[in-house]
Amino acid sequence: MMAARRDPSASARDGFARLRRWLPGALLLLAFASSAVVHAQFQEPTSDELKMTADPKAPGAAAVYLKVEETANDLLHYESFYARIKILTEKGKELATVDLPYLKGDTKITDIKARTIHPDGTVIPLIGKPADLLISKATSKTGDQEQIDRKVFTLPSVEVGSIVEYSYELRYDDHFYSTPTWEIQRPYFVHKAHYTFTPASPPMYRQILPPGVQVEEDHHFNVCTVNLTDIPPVPNEEWMPPIQSLLYKVIFYYMIDLEGYGTYTYWVPAAKDWSKGVDRFAESTRPIREAVNGLIVPSDSDLDKAKKLYKAVQALDNTDFSRKRSDSELKQLKLKAAKHAEDTWIQKSGSSEDIALLYLAMLRAAGLTAYAMKVVDRERSMFDLGYLSLDQLDDTLVILSTGGNEITLDPGEKMSQFGMIHWKHSGAGGIRQGADGRDTATAPLQSFADNTLHRDGDIALDEHGVITGNLRFTMAGQEALRWRQAALRNDQEEVKKQFDLWLEETVPAGIDAHIDYFQGLDNPDVDLIAIIKVQGALAAATSKRLLLPGFFFETRGTHPFIAQEKRLTPVDMHYAAHVTDQIVYHLPPGLAMEGAPQDAKISWPKHAILVDKTVTEPGQITIRRSLATAFTFAKPEEYQDLRGFYQKVAAADQQQLVLTTAPVAAKGN
Repeated sequence: MMAARRDPSASARDGFARLRRWLPGALLLLAFASSAVVHAQFQEPTSDELKMTADPKAPGAAAVYLKVEETANDLLHYESFYARIKILTEKGKELATVDLPYLKGDTKITDIKARTIHPDGTVIPLIGKPADLLISKATSKTGDQEQIDRKVFTLPSVEVGSIVEYSYELRYDDHFYSTPTWEIQRPYFVHKAHYTFTPASPPMYRQILPPGVQVEEDHHFNVCTVNLTDIPPVPNEEWMPPIQSLLYKVIFYYMIDLEGYGTYTYWVPAAKDWSKGVDRFAESTRPIREAVNGLIVPSDSDLDKAKKLYKAVQALDNTDFSRKRSDSELKQLKLKAAKHAEDTWIQKSGSSEDIALLYLAMLRAAGLTAYAMKVVDRERSMFDLGYLSLDQLDDTLVILSTGGNEITLDPGEKMSQFGMIHWKHSGAGGIRQGADGRDTATAPLQSFADNTLHRDGDIALDEHGVITGNLRFTMAGQEALRWRQAALRNDQEEVKKQFDLWLEETVPAGIDAHIDYFQGLDNPDVDLIAIIKVQGALAAATSKRLLLPGFFFETRGTHPFIAQEKRLTPVDMHYAAHVTDQIVYHLPPGLAMEGAPQDAKISWPKHAILVDKTVTEPGQITIRRSLATAFTFAKPEEYQDLRGFYQKVAAADQQQLVLTTAPVAAKGN
């Protein structure tokens, strides 16, 4: 809905106040608004709205928004929301339950009003108080405990054909300032939308809006507005990038030094200011130099030094994977929030950010050339050059320059192997330090060879099609990192349960698969191996034949992109990968192969390739499958080629292994 931020400092607010040209109109508006806050009022539905059973502008939609209004006023620390929705199918009735998150103690939801209007015009108002439920408790960056709650209410007597209507207000205390983010697109089609923002000082804003629509600024009353009609719903497609980065929206924010900034004049000075802060935190102080000298020896190569220091910082308590201590806990333990890299080393504990910058400091103390890079979390968003704010950046990487090459490292990502970064950071945009200065940059993407999964099976088959045997999964890269990080937050038995659930989506129906044990779960420097026991009925039997799936791990029909004919959004596969399978079937006497998957080589040139091969030997059949996807992103205009490749893959994976009863050779013949 909208975004409110804690006031960063009194000096920042003073900086806003110095922009005097903005104040006369703002104070005039405040004088009018202080007596009564005006917000959207309930409206009488039209006869056409009451009679509506379908919407020609949104064919097949379960519901449509007839009207949406959002208002934000930073002078009054106030926001409001209003929606009127037509329910068209049973599925649309899910919109009758409204869930409103808020920060307890600092914000307050008030004046909730709601009603249901039946097709005959009968009005049923909401009666009773909404439920107040806890979402989570967390420690903020300042060490304060924050509690996220939610108000939940369900509109009464909602049926297909009803109109539901509700509004509420959100108020902030004096420590917050309101800079809304208008999320224009919603899960369903919107007929009309109106947005209004009254800022406390001239705002900056990033707008991504339909052609011909833009933010309108009334400089007399200091109000920003947007009016829209016929807004398409949020796309729902497989393997999308973070959808909020692609949708129509307006993001408001304040900048003290407003004059003269634009896309090409903001990022270089902003990166320089950020870099100065990084260098202060990562200063190579005496405790850092002493620690480094105790970990490396002069005869180590630059790469060996970097690896030893990496292992040392990875061994520290990363509070983003354990638990961040509050200010009071730090005081009891005679610890303090890290202000310099040496604090993190002395306390043997810190956040991902602290540990990344500690590693930077140690590399520099060892005489190595290293730089920091701050990137967006690709799991959450994409870097937007037009959004002139460092707030969009999340995580810090370290770039080691050695031997004429740069190696991008992820020391703040617990269990991330040296030389590998988490996929959410690969291909992520941000800012970086470098020999040529400080500027925007993009982290490197990963090769399919970096992320491998080998699935090997040794399976005995009886004459009835029942199997017993073992599987061996060997993982490197992202798949290994995923399970190792799961083990940081759960005991091993819970990790095994999660792994078994994943197996259920992988092995054929009717097969029981359970992990026996892991190898290398706590060591990121080796491949992660999972040993799995399998048993169950695999084959369908006829009078003379057994029919088995040709490809053991591809029977669940999970191939992407097959059903969707057209594509609106880019494809984001997270990372390039290589999956290889080899299943060896040991046959009982009396069974022979009649038909098997055909050897195949299917490619999407420069993007992906599938290779299948079947090998028959006395008493056993080996089926191999190799799928390498060498791309991470694909544009909508590339979708037909991508879909065509996966259609061919799906067809190949549907082949069967056919075994037939054969005469058993007599002994001695």
